Formats: sequence, structure tokens, C-alpha cells
Amino acid sequence: RKGKVELLSTAAATAASSGDCHMTAPHRTDVLIIGAGPVGLFAVFELGLLDLKCHLIDILDRPGGQCAELYPEKPIYDIPGWPSISAQGLVDKLMEQIAPFSPGFTFSRMVTAVERLAEGGFRVTTDESEVFEAKVVVIAAGGGSFQPKRPPIPGIEAFEEKSVFYSVRRMEAFRDQDLVIVGGGDSALDWTLNLQPIARSVTLVHRRPEFRAAPDSVNKMFALHETKQLDFRVGQVTGLGGADGELSSVTVKGPDGSVEVPCTRLLPFFGLTMKLGPIAEWGLNLHENLIPVDTEKFQTSEPGIFAIGDINTYPGKLKLILSGFHEVALMAQAAKRIVAPGQRIVFQYTPSSTSLQ
Repeated sequence: RKGKVELLSTAAATAASSGDCHMTAPHRTDVLIIGAGPVGLFAVFELGLLDLKCHLIDILDRPGGQCAELYPEKPIYDIPGWPSISAQGLVDKLMEQIAPFSPGFTFSRMVTAVERLAEGGFRVTTDESEVFEAKVVVIAAGGGSFQPKRPPIPGIEAFEEKSVFYSVRRMEAFRDQDLVIVGGGDSALDWTLNLQPIARSVTLVHRRPEFRAAPDSVNKMFALHETKQLDFRVGQVTGLGGADGELSSVTVKGPDGSVEVPCTRLLPFFGLTMKLGPIAEWGLNLHENLIPVDTEKFQTSEPGIFAIGDINTYPGKLKLILSGFHEVALMAQAAKRIVAPGQRIVFQYTPSSTSLQ
């Protein structure tokens, strides 16, 4: 999507909220952050150092974004100072880091409207008609709302969340199970290697012997296959066996025909479907469902609205958590100038920061 949609005017939003939809008294804060993933959480820290109060809204029921929802036990290796930390571990540390600034959280809500106020700042409304007013809005929504892609296997819906899962939230739930993992990317290979030591059996299925995953992971998988510690099959899962939501086998169709593979847990990793949702109607210039920003402030086409993390785009953009952390630091300086115009900003290193101490 390209082009621009006008921000809702205050009058239009007031009219839309009349009638059966009761608009609650607004909750006021300095900065309203949309998205409580790692980058949104770290924004609380950087803004807090500048004495800015934050409130976060997220569509999930807890902080952490994709890290908490899709791969909480998956290790992350490129967070400075942590040779390895689980995704959930990173979220936990970030929550500990921002605790002194006492941010507010609203979970299980989608932001449906952002309107510019005549007196300055913004009014933000959720799908439950909750209202927030802030001088600055920061969009840290990752790729927007996301959901796993469902493979085209007849009857798979009846097994979902019982014996078919699209993410691993707790490794222990797969102990002593017969696992079939489907896919050729990093998620499929990583979980094949991580779950192999605790599962009763692991079969990896991919439609071809070439993978999109890290070469080291692929080599480790083939080494385990050669020593018969796991099975790798070229093909596709075409059928499921079992009853009452519990799998007993899957049908794998390969170059030499179909075969039944014992299976009590199926993990298909076919990627995610990203949907920008209402963000597309907030009056921002968009480019291929991403929000262009400058690299001085990470501000969008609308003054006072910033975008950080995977939701934004600029020349040289890298979709890494650590890149998002850098964007947060510069965004916070610009946000302070909006919230407290004319106030002198004294740059402080954290060891000497009076706010932090």
C-alpha cells in the first residue's frame, strides 16, 4: 500500500464514538507505545531516563511480542553481553530493567484509531473504546498482527492446539513424543535440533533436500540423520491419522510414494502471515506495509508519531532486535523535545544519570 490517508479529525472521531459506543475518560501519559515486544519495552527505559512516562498497548495478553508468543525458549545469540539468552529470558530482563520507571500496560487490545488533537498531542482509541491521550505516539508493532500459516492438510483444524502446534512455548511439553517437524527454514531446523534430545523420535519433513536455514544447523541435522538419531524425509505431509484431536500418525508423500510415519505431535513451520491491520488507516505514508522513517529521529510522515523496530523501513534497515535498540535511543531524544519543548536536554551516561539512580 502506498499513499496517505488523513488522520481522523477530533470532530469525526467524536461523532464516530457517539451513540452505542461510549468513550471512556482518557488516560493521559507522555508517550503511548503501541507494541510491547523487546524494542517497545526498551523504549520505556530510554524514555524513562529522560523523565518521560510511558504506557504500552499490545494485542497479546502479555509483554514480549513474537519472542514470547512464538519462540520463548529459542536462544538468541546477538544481544550484546549475552552469549546466549532465550527469547523469554530477554523479555524477562527487559521487564526487570524498566521496572523502576513504572510503565503502564494494556494487553489484549488493538489500537483502532489515532487522531491529532487541536491543542497538540494525540488521542488513541482501542477496540474496547478505551481512550489514551499522549504528546507522542511510538509504533513498535513489529510486523503488525501476525498468525502462522496453516498448511493445506485436510482436517488439520481438529488437531490444532492439542497435537498440532505452530510454535514451541514450552519444550517440556514435547518430551517423549513422536515429533514430525515440517519446514526448511531456521525455525524448523532449530527446533529439530533443540527437541531431538528430549523427544522419543523426530522426523523432519521438507519438500526438497535444500534448506533456507543456517548452514551449521543443516549440517548438524544431517549428521544426526546419518547416525539414525533422527529421520529426514523429502516430501510433504498430506494426511493425518488419529482421533479426538490426538495424532497417531501422519502420511508423508515423497518421490517414491506415500508412507505412514508415527506421530503424536506435529510442528508445521510455514512462516507467518503479517497483517498491518488498522495501522494502514492511521494517516501514515506506507511502503510495502512498512512505515518509512528518517534516521535522525525515526519519525514517520506525521510529526510526533515515531516508528521503531521491524515495522519501520529506511535505507540500510536490518530487522534485528539490536538495531531496534539503537533506533530507540535516538527516538527518545526527539520525543523529549516534543513533550518538553524548550527544555534543555542534558545528555547523560547511565552510570551518572540522576534519573536512573
